Amino acid sequence: MSEKIYGLMAEFNSPGEVLQAAEKIRAAGFRHWDVFSPFPIHGIDKVMGYKNSLVGWFSLAMGGGAFLSGFALIWFSNAFDYPLIVGGKPMFSLPMTFVPSYILMIMGGAIGALVGMFAMNQLPRLHHPLLNKARFALASRDKFIIVIGSNDPQFGLVDTKKWLENLGGGHVEVVEGEI
Repeated sequence: MSEKIYGLMAEFNSPGEVLQAAEKIRAAGFRHWDVFSPFPIHGIDKVMGYKNSLVGWFSLAMGGGAFLSGFALIWFSNAFDYPLIVGGKPMFSLPMTFVPSYILMIMGGAIGALVGMFAMNQLPRLHHPLLNKARFALASRDKFIIVIGSNDPQFGLVDTKKWLENLGGGHVEVVEGEI
């Protein structure tokens, strides 16, 4: 066994079993754990204590920044850097500035959502330690898997393994790799 342990992986047979196990894991105070299932389980996000994602804030910040940047660029270019009088029109006009700034806002928001998704999902991660386990492939077919990370303050290899077995987890295995 290598020196670096990613965590412990336990396998469950039904969504009800994994939901009950997840409730007990959360009640026990574990903070670094995850559930993998072949389909979404209603209520698992509440049991795991997930809140709204921060990706929307990335999108808002990038979109707002792009809008203000476009607005400022048009204002600076027309009013100061290269003032050009065309047909007696003003040097700066709000209706003329809004459309390109709005388009930049939409593009900035989309890029912000992409950047936020990558940042929150810790991507790019080219290989995950769970992919080394043959039984992890069952999480995309008919099994439900809970993984408790070794970086959890309550993690103890022997104690956590026994605890997962007592919860009804089958095939409790050590996952080796970097966190």
